[in-house]
Amino acid sequence: MQAMVAAMAALSIITTANPTSALLPTSYQLFGKPVNVYLNQPKLILASAAKPLTVVAAAKKAVAVLKGNTQTEGVVTLLQEDDGPTTVKVRVSGLTPGPHGFHLHQYGDTTNGCISTGPHFNPNGLTHGAPDDEVRHAGDLGNIIANAEGVAEATILDTQIPLSGPNAVVGRAFVVHELADDLGKGGHELSLTTGNAGGRLACGVVGLTPAE
Repeated sequence: MQAMVAAMAALSIITTANPTSALLPTSYQLFGKPVNVYLNQPKLILASAAKPLTVVAAAKKAVAVLKGNTQTEGVVTLLQEDDGPTTVKVRVSGLTPGPHGFHLHQYGDTTNGCISTGPHFNPNGLTHGAPDDEVRHAGDLGNIIANAEGVAEATILDTQIPLSGPNAVVGRAFVVHELADDLGKGGHELSLTTGNAGGRLACGVVGLTPAE
């Protein structure tokens, strides 16, 4: 009898070792008789997956220095706050007075001068137009106007040339052209591709710069 009490006491200690765990039945032989004992089964605790880190967008800034085979040169700065429109500030000198086409081109490649920057940046596959047109290239930024001293200064606000994301303009190139951009409405055979803006006077690749 004392042996049975000791054995039952031992089983009691086992079953109460972890009272919060799930109980699973297990059969044992005690003095030749089957006894069902409920043993504690440790609970499996699964750690929840870590939530992805959300990066809050901040101000981004970029710059392009325009150079060419002529006396035309300039600087373009771009600033974007969060995911808002991009502000483009342009200053170009060495131009003939009057309007000159100003575009963002597909490639930041100037190995063969401005011609190797390729066509206008056009991720949506549309025809050439004015900056305010619904149908336009993303790189269609219209004209900049040179004064009597040959200097053009402009500030452009545009939503299609972001500094981040799949259509980011970093690594592409700005080009200033010889003639006015007809904004796709001139009826020339090149109107719907280049705005018939003529040769490429100067160009520069867009690169990130520290935001102030």
